[in-house]
Amino acid sequence: MADYINFAVTGLLHTFLASLIGILVLFMLRKHRRKARAYEKLMPPGEMGIPWIGETLDFYRALQKNRLFEDFIAPRIKAHGKTFKTRLMGSPTVIVNGAEANRFFLSNEFKLVVSSWPASSVQLMGKNSIMEKSGEQHRVVRSILTSCLSNKGLEGLVPKICKVVKDHLEKNWGDKPQEERIISLYKTAKFLSFRIMCECQLEMEAEEELFECFEKVLEGIFSPLVNLPGTSFWRAKRARAEIEKILVKLVRQKRKVIEEEQAVGGAAAEETRTLLSRLVSAMIRGEITEVEVVDNIVLLIFAAHDTSSFAIAMTFKMLAQHQSCYSLLLQEHSNISTNKTKEGEDLTMEDVMKMNYTWQVARESVRLFPPIFGSFRRATSDIEFDGFTIPQGWKVLWTAYGTHFSEDYFKDPMKFDPNRFEEPISPYIFVAFGGGPRVCAGYQLAKMNILIFVHLAVTNYNWSLVQPNEPIVMDPLPLPSQGMPLRVSPKV
Repeated sequence: MADYINFAVTGLLHTFLASLIGILVLFMLRKHRRKARAYEKLMPPGEMGIPWIGETLDFYRALQKNRLFEDFIAPRIKAHGKTFKTRLMGSPTVIVNGAEANRFFLSNEFKLVVSSWPASSVQLMGKNSIMEKSGEQHRVVRSILTSCLSNKGLEGLVPKICKVVKDHLEKNWGDKPQEERIISLYKTAKFLSFRIMCECQLEMEAEEELFECFEKVLEGIFSPLVNLPGTSFWRAKRARAEIEKILVKLVRQKRKVIEEEQAVGGAAAEETRTLLSRLVSAMIRGEITEVEVVDNIVLLIFAAHDTSSFAIAMTFKMLAQHQSCYSLLLQEHSNISTNKTKEGEDLTMEDVMKMNYTWQVARESVRLFPPIFGSFRRATSDIEFDGFTIPQGWKVLWTAYGTHFSEDYFKDPMKFDPNRFEEPISPYIFVAFGGGPRVCAGYQLAKMNILIFVHLAVTNYNWSLVQPNEPIVMDPLPLPSQGMPLRVSPKV
C-alpha cells in the first residue's frame, strides 16, 4: 500500500513539474513572440534575404564594381527610405543615410554603438590598436596621436616631407628636361605615402620588402578567417608576423635611446619629436604597452599609405577632366613659387596654408570618390532612431554616399565643383575622413602630403592621363583598375 502511495505521489509530482515547465516554456514563447512582434512593428523596413547569407552577395557584387551606392543602397532607399534593414555577412544590419544619421551614430560612439570590424581585420590590424579601444584607453592613445599629427605637431615636418617628395619625383617622374615617361600614379603614390610615414614619423628606412609585406596584409584584411596554407588570410598572417618582428626591434632600439638620453638629462624638444618617439615615451611612462605601440604603428601605416594615395590619384583624375579647374590650381601654385626667394627653396607651413583652392579640389575629388565607403558599428543596447528600434547586437552601417551623393546636401551631386568647399561644410555632411571620436587621427598629415605632392608635381612637370576613362574598382579598397598611368615629363 505504501509503495502504491509513493508511486502515486511521485507520478503527481512529475506531472506537476512537467506542467509547470510547459507553462514556463509557453510563457517565454509568448513573451518572445510579443517582443518579436513589437520589434517587427518598430524595426526599419527592408529585406533580410536568405538565412545567414542575407543580401551579402548583392552587397559584394556592387562593392567590387565600386557601385555600392548605385546598385545596392540607392534602390533600397527608394523602396524603404533612408533607414533600412538587411543581413550582411551573417549579421542583421541597419543601413543609415544622411547627415542626421551620421551625426547620431558617429557622435554616440562608446555610448550607444561601438566599432565593429571583421575578425580578420582585427587580427591583422592589431587588436590592441586604437580602432579596438574605447573609453579611457581610446582617449590616451588618441591624445598621443593627435599631439603629433596636428598642424602644430606637423609644422616641423614640412621640409622633411618636401625632401622625400622631391626625391620621389626625380626617381619616378624623371629629372632630365623633356624626358617623357609613363608611370603608375596610384602605385608610386602608395609607396611615397609609405615612405613619408616611415622616414618622417617612424625614423626608419622605407624598405621595398616591408612595403610588400603591408600589401600582402591588405589583401587579407576582409578575407574569410581561414588560416590554412594558401589562403589570403594565411598569407596575410605570415606577412603580419614579419612586420611585427621589424617593428618590435625598432621600438626596443628607440626605447634604449630615449632611456639613455633621460639618464643624462637630455631629451628632444616636444615640437621636434616624431610619432615613434612619442609612442615609445608613453610606453616608458607606463601609459601604453609595447604591443599597443606596434599595433598602432601598423594601423597608421595602413591608414596613411592607402587613403592618401587614392586621394592623390582621384585629384589628378579630376584635374585632367576639368582643365579650367587645373588652370586655377596651377595659378595658385605659381603664385606660391614666385614668392620664394631662392630656386628650389622648400615650402613652409605658411605656404601650405595658402593652398586653399587645391584643398577644395582634393576634397571635392574624395567627395565623389571616398577612400573609405563607410564603416560598421554594433549596437550595445536597443537604439531608437528615425522612428525605428535597432535591437541590441545588430550592426549599423553608415556610408559616405548617404550625404556625398545626395541632392539634400549637394546641388547636382555627381558634378565636379570644387567651389562647393569655399564655405565651411558640416563634418557630418562631408565624411570622407569619418567623424566623431573616431575621426581620422591622421587627417592633417594626409592633407599635408596631398598638398605638398600636388605643388611639387604641377610646378615641375607636365602630365596627362593615359586612360582618361579608367574605371575605379574595389580590391578591397577603391583603386584605379590599371594603376592610373600618367605620361609625365619635367618642365623646361
